Amino acid sequence: EQINEVGPNTRVIAVSSGKGGVGKTNLVVNLAITLAGLGKRVAVFDADLGLANVEVLMGVSPPYTLFDCLYGDKTIDEIIVPGPNGVRLVSGGSGFLELANLGNKKRRRLIESLSYFDRETDFLLIDTGAGISKNTLGFVAAASEAIVVITPEPTSLTDAYSLIKAMAMFKVHDEAMLVVNRAINRQEAISASDRIEKVAGQFLDIKINTIGWIMEDKLVVQCVKKQEPYSQFYPKSQVSQSVAAIAKYLIEGSHQKEYWHQGGANGFISRLAKLFG
Repeated sequence: EQINEVGPNTRVIAVSSGKGGVGKTNLVVNLAITLAGLGKRVAVFDADLGLANVEVLMGVSPPYTLFDCLYGDKTIDEIIVPGPNGVRLVSGGSGFLELANLGNKKRRRLIESLSYFDRETDFLLIDTGAGISKNTLGFVAAASEAIVVITPEPTSLTDAYSLIKAMAMFKVHDEAMLVVNRAINRQEAISASDRIEKVAGQFLDIKINTIGWIMEDKLVVQCVKKQEPYSQFYPKSQVSQSVAAIAKYLIEGSHQKEYWHQGGANGFISRLAKLFG
């Protein structure tokens, strides 16, 4: 059925990783805050089912999740929680898992609810689970763009390659963006991204595009403990500057326009419902 697409200019970007503990959610939170600081309207979907880490890192606690919107009487407005810089957060809770069991009426309601984002949002960042579960791949496939976060550790590289391989195998995207996190120095970051780019280029039908590196910094751990996003509280720090460079790339990168015809948030949810249904 034809979905009424209001403003398909919303860029829906899934942020994923081959394994946990690489700083994926931290990147999502700080990237969202940075994009908002650059004048963009940003929303974050916490789709890391079972681990609602976005709210912890942002220091906010959503009283309701998507589940309450689908099965309770809450509207999308009531489940959205304002975060730093005007970033809006929607906690998926177990709502997404229910997509497979939704009847047409509920699915329609979900799609109509989320068309809100097409009217109100420039960037919708999806924090997916780590690894290559069906759920993670579903979110990555439904989004119009994908960022894979790695660290230079061998296990992270191996697991990220598995994720990218799955993306290529299921023809999910023909391009994925890569961010290297927690590198000791620039050389280590370049070496890590080169390895992934080279192997993917050799064996997989997918283009890997490295869009930034973030160095190891004790400040990050301190900020996590205090639930204070570094890009909000320490905008001049090296990590914040690195994330700012990634945000600017996303805004100015020449690749962006070709994704816009994919139906924004509405297109994302329609594809997700198909995949999970």
